[in-house]
Amino acid sequence: MQANVVTPDGTVFDGEVNMISVRTIEGELGILPRHLPLVTPLDIGPVRLKQDGKVQLIALSGGFMEVRGDEVNVLAESAELPSDIDITRARAAKERAERRLQEAKKENIDFRRAELALKRALNRLDVAQG
Repeated sequence: MQANVVTPDGTVFDGEVNMISVRTIEGELGILPRHLPLVTPLDIGPVRLKQDGKVQLIALSGGFMEVRGDEVNVLAESAELPSDIDITRARAAKERAERRLQEAKKENIDFRRAELALKRALNRLDVAQG
């Protein structure tokens, strides 16, 4: 089946896959060829694209997925291939988010925003490290 992962900045992946799995806001979801039509919101997490026994990971920061026939379109807020992830920058973002979460208990800091930043940084690190 055809899979496309696009962001406002352009196409991150466009190719044939045997399976795609994503994290939706309801949980993990795997799509095989001839899946029923579907539109679902996506959570922060890795996209796993399976091609002939190999798995390609993409770090995804939310968006939507549409399944129509043998075509899957992921419309992502942001998406990065492992080779595009700056690990040093992702580690710094993780540490910054962890500090903000600690400070949120004492000060008037947006806890949810810091929590999402930590989730994005951990996702990027997981995908970059395989």
